[in-house]
Amino acid sequence: MSIPFRNADPSRIVASDRTFFITSSTCNKQALLQTDRSARLLIDVLYHYRKQKKYLLHEFVIMPDHFHLLISVGAEMTVEKAVQFIKGGFAFRAGRELGFRAPFWQKGFSEVRVTSAEALSGIRAYIQSNPVKRFLAKAPTDYQYSSAHPGFELDALPQRLKPHLESDCCGIAKAMP
Repeated sequence: MSIPFRNADPSRIVASDRTFFITSSTCNKQALLQTDRSARLLIDVLYHYRKQKKYLLHEFVIMPDHFHLLISVGAEMTVEKAVQFIKGGFAFRAGRELGFRAPFWQKGFSEVRVTSAEALSGIRAYIQSNPVKRFLAKAPTDYQYSSAHPGFELDALPQRLKPHLESDCCGIAKAMP
């Protein structure tokens, strides 16, 4: 089992309002998140720490053996600490509530810092289409363990990552290419 590649440049670990695409897998890529109880517990953990303002949650998908997140953290939080809250919080509760035993997660995680609206758009599409590509749903909105499924409250994207708008000749705003 290899440890995922990380882009942890020390000069970029602590800065204000950073957005990351996070991926983490279960130990040995076992399908430990395939049950409704375990997937919903991980979603509950995501929202628990979101409510505590540890991060902003923009997108997520819980797959049977891994998860993808799009989160923003502030200057007081490192991406490592945010993921530790999620993985540690889930492992603790899964042990107590579901009878899971350690180790649950693969060591480490992968992160990519999102710095442009174009990158953000591609990452959001990737997260939302992951269950469709894995034949778990016919459409992103059909997969109940994804933020693409109706009913999940998500945080607004940082202004710096929103598509730039320009007005056409009639004053109607449209996204710039």
